[in-house]
Amino acid sequence: MSNATFSNDVQEFVRQLDEAGQAHMAWSHRLLRCAVLRTSPGEDVLADDAHCRCLFGAWFRKYRENFDAIDVVSAQRLDEQHRTMHDAVRDMCNRILEGAAGDAAMLEAFDRTQTGMIADLALFKTQYLAHSARLDALTGLPLRYGFEEEFTRCHAQAMRRGEKMVVVQLDVDHFKRVNDVHGHAVGDLALQHIANLLRTGCRAGEPLFRFGGEEFIALLQVADREGAEQVVQRLLQDLRDTPLLLPDGRVLSLRLSAGLAEVGIDASMAGVVVQADHALYAAKAAGRDTWRWSTTEPSKA
Repeated sequence: MSNATFSNDVQEFVRQLDEAGQAHMAWSHRLLRCAVLRTSPGEDVLADDAHCRCLFGAWFRKYRENFDAIDVVSAQRLDEQHRTMHDAVRDMCNRILEGAAGDAAMLEAFDRTQTGMIADLALFKTQYLAHSARLDALTGLPLRYGFEEEFTRCHAQAMRRGEKMVVVQLDVDHFKRVNDVHGHAVGDLALQHIANLLRTGCRAGEPLFRFGGEEFIALLQVADREGAEQVVQRLLQDLRDTPLLLPDGRVLSLRLSAGLAEVGIDASMAGVVVQADHALYAAKAAGRDTWRWSTTEPSKA
């Protein structure tokens, strides 16, 4: 599966975003019919919770976490614009049905918030696609393109806390054999299975990446080397204890090897990754399904 393609989940989310936005525009036509024909636009439009009854409102609540993850401030603004727009529509329709004169302020609020909604939805769509392009379509993990930024952030955070930062490079043992014997479809299932276990095993705030092929890389923040060893040992043991159940009922045992490199105060990202890679090769040479530290001392200021 190409990393450049968007996953089915991403494509479906964008399709629903477009659909929900288009459906919401139909409310403008109901307002227009009310103004011209003096007929009720419907109880759902006149309800106090109209912003929750429309298709967009229900869809937005369902996916609110997706919006917050991209831009929590813009998500809150979109929510407020949506509610204000519905309030303006309800007030205008009630005045029309009561035979009262129109209110310019209500119309201005409707125009302003609807325009703002359309602009924010277009922005979110662009941001979501840009964010998704940085994710691996198969495993859902970030790709290596965002690694440098996270490396810098985590390194600075670890130094502020007085902790050690450790780069852990992991590689699936005998993955070519998995593809050759079981086929690439099973190979994809294996990578998804391992990614899910690693994601669960890493603590919140410790980034995990698919680094290419069957390689993963994690950024740990620990009190000492022993803490890093415990994390890596647990990750390898989780995979030993959780074989992959194939669709045909067979069970596939998978294993990982890992290389660890401590990040020194003035260390470069590229240099530490090379050290972790060399440690990974040492783990492979030691028989696989194990881990090794880099033999290069972490640089100091």
